[in-house]
Amino acid sequence: MKAAAGQWASHDPDPATAAQLRALAADPEAAAELADSFAATLQFGTAGLRAAMGPGPNRMNRVVVRRAAAGLAAHLLNLAQGNGTESPYVPRAVVGFDARHNSDIFAQETAAIFTAAGIQTFLMPSALPTPVLAYAVRALHCEAGVMVTASHNPPADNGYKVYLGSRAVAPEANGVQIVAPHDALIASAIDAVSATPDAGDTSAIPLATSGWSVIGKDLTEDYIRAVSQLRDPAAFPERQLRIVHTSMHGVGHETALAVLHMAGFTDIHAVPEQSAPNPDFPTVSFPNPEEPGAMDLSFALAHAVGADVVLANDPDADRAAVGALDPSTGLWRKLHGDEVGALLGAHLATRLGKAGHSTTDTATVPPVFANSIVSSRLLAKIAASAGFNHVQTLTGFKWISRVPNLSYGYEEALGYCVAPDLVRDKDGISAGLLIAEMAADQKAQGLTLFDALDDLAMAHGLHASDQMSVRVTSLPTLETLMAGLRRNPPTEFAGSTVVQFTDLSEGTPELPATDGLLFLTEDATRVIVRPSGTEPKLKCYVEVLVPVADRKALTAAKATAQKALAAVAHDLKVALGIDA
Repeated sequence: MKAAAGQWASHDPDPATAAQLRALAADPEAAAELADSFAATLQFGTAGLRAAMGPGPNRMNRVVVRRAAAGLAAHLLNLAQGNGTESPYVPRAVVGFDARHNSDIFAQETAAIFTAAGIQTFLMPSALPTPVLAYAVRALHCEAGVMVTASHNPPADNGYKVYLGSRAVAPEANGVQIVAPHDALIASAIDAVSATPDAGDTSAIPLATSGWSVIGKDLTEDYIRAVSQLRDPAAFPERQLRIVHTSMHGVGHETALAVLHMAGFTDIHAVPEQSAPNPDFPTVSFPNPEEPGAMDLSFALAHAVGADVVLANDPDADRAAVGALDPSTGLWRKLHGDEVGALLGAHLATRLGKAGHSTTDTATVPPVFANSIVSSRLLAKIAASAGFNHVQTLTGFKWISRVPNLSYGYEEALGYCVAPDLVRDKDGISAGLLIAEMAADQKAQGLTLFDALDDLAMAHGLHASDQMSVRVTSLPTLETLMAGLRRNPPTEFAGSTVVQFTDLSEGTPELPATDGLLFLTEDATRVIVRPSGTEPKLKCYVEVLVPVADRKALTAAKATAQKALAAVAHDLKVALGIDA
């Protein structure tokens, strides 16, 4: 192991990681960390790359990024040769980055490698949100986009997210994250680049010293203008809304506030401790709005200034969280991702209806709403009541964004695509704008977002959802847990008999195969269990459905739903063999 470390360090282009590697090799107490750094080669998949930064093939570093960039370049050049029916072309690519440690370096080296390979390359001018990069792929008619980000992962991590567009994919997938077979083909190309006699040696990969174009501020301004124009002042003219915003130490502050201001929302209070990018994320233990405590500072500010709503973006601003003052408790709370997904669905259904989208005109295609299988079933009912089509997909926006004729898509992990023609991916900035528009309209009527949720419960039944995560220390543990559930699946949840058990790894008529298990009980409770695609944890998604006879029954229905969610969580822990 020491020999491998010494060989890697001798070729490492980054003096910092080379020195770190030599220190690990010289420290007997660091044997485990050294071994893990070389335990495997970081694998490129549909999520691209994401891991802790550090030396060695199992970490994010300049060697791994150079090889990934060279492999992706080879794949793009191969696609550009055509398939016998198209003429060869010069591929175009755009590279963006967030404000994490080394993100700018990884992006610059990617641009240098793309340029040396003969790809026309554009580099974003500064650390910017992921949605701006996704917008740039389409706006610049690029065949690929790379975003260097680890999104909401811990500070030690970084990642490499890849989009394909223009001539590289079908029109409905233009600007969407990669899926099979591109992931495997890119991984194969990276393996070919990595097959060098000396570990860590990237000297055979050419790097240009110039030749790429640094994009001006006009593209970001175009994004801001385009997203702000999603506003509908004719149907929803109200702008009297006091907003608290947090960018969670990420890169969304300036862009999100510029969009809100241009759309007419000017009473905005940013959380001062979290508005500037900081790769160490000093005020949060985990920079993810989903995590308990992550929005405490924004709730404190909202209480102090008397805000109407809190809007929070994760560090790369592709997700949006919403907080509001719950009238039942008098306390600020974060809305569940499914609650926001339903609110946006209802708001967009109203907007589309007012815009004259006919569901009876056979000459036009009805709007299409979509959400992932682990998200609430409520959106399907909202779509049906509006006369729209609905599609259920596998987890991840690489699937949601590919739905033909998509008008709106979401997943419960705070991801929302409200403007597919602009950004064919989740976008926390545009979603925040439409939530603000809806909240302002509700306020003008003396109502809140919670009143809108109650209206949906009255119309379609109370859909209450929750998620339970089981963190593990190794991937084999995930396999063991899933295998145990397959051998001995639970027969009931919260006293309701399981009437349908589906092993999603076998596929269904509607969905391709994925590693997951679905349980449906007699009282319509749904439980889905699957391994996380980006973190070492098992994720369990629960949704209960409680009928609501009238508005007076809402309080009792909510209590019943919370009791049922807790009971299902207990039964899941028992089934998984963990402390209940």
